[in-house]
Amino acid sequence: MQSIDVCLSPETIHLFDLKGKIVVVTDIFRATSTMTTALAHGIESIIPVSKLEDCEQYQGAEYIKAAERGGQKVEGFDFGNSPFSYMKEEFRGKEVVLTTTNGTKSLEVAKDAETVVVGSFLNLTALSKWLSKQDKNILCLCSGWQDKFNLEDTICAGAICDYLVSTGKFTSVEDSSIAAKYLYLSAKDNYMGYLKSSSHRRRLKNLNLNEDIKYCLTPNQTDVIPILKNGKLVIA
Repeated sequence: MQSIDVCLSPETIHLFDLKGKIVVVTDIFRATSTMTTALAHGIESIIPVSKLEDCEQYQGAEYIKAAERGGQKVEGFDFGNSPFSYMKEEFRGKEVVLTTTNGTKSLEVAKDAETVVVGSFLNLTALSKWLSKQDKNILCLCSGWQDKFNLEDTICAGAICDYLVSTGKFTSVEDSSIAAKYLYLSAKDNYMGYLKSSSHRRRLKNLNLNEDIKYCLTPNQTDVIPILKNGKLVIA
């Protein structure tokens, strides 16, 4: 029997042993949704970096440099963190260098795990089925907002927990995992309505990013599973 646990913030990942585990990073609004979308639309790979200066050092036409802070594109960069930015046919085969407020930091702190993959509602079923076949202990790492708990990342982690426990091959004993599962069960019939008052949804709505919100909360739009290999996210 394998375990499925949930870490509610990157700030508490030190409480978990990552050795031999698969870590699933969730940042629904919007980094992991954007990463999944980009690879699904033909981007060859994504280089996640935690700092703006790390992103700036990549030079050359083969790179699309993207940076987001506080929900907005950083001045001087090609793009921000909207999934719609990476659906263009002319970007097929290129590499994206991406830094975001929360998601790329989570990928950085998870790097010591045996395997790191990216989760979102967009690839929820495909990812859950893939995880169930790996025969490994799993930790869902919620990116949150500036190291604080948030609802949407936790609900997605809860959906993964619910699926894996239902297979009979996984057990979930941490209170954080149980809480995530029950949040998911409360929200699953209407993600948009459930998250209406959530802090990050309100933050993005105030930035006129409601279409991004709707897209990121629409399940199972792709079977693509981004996996971190040699510092780059590629399709598993």
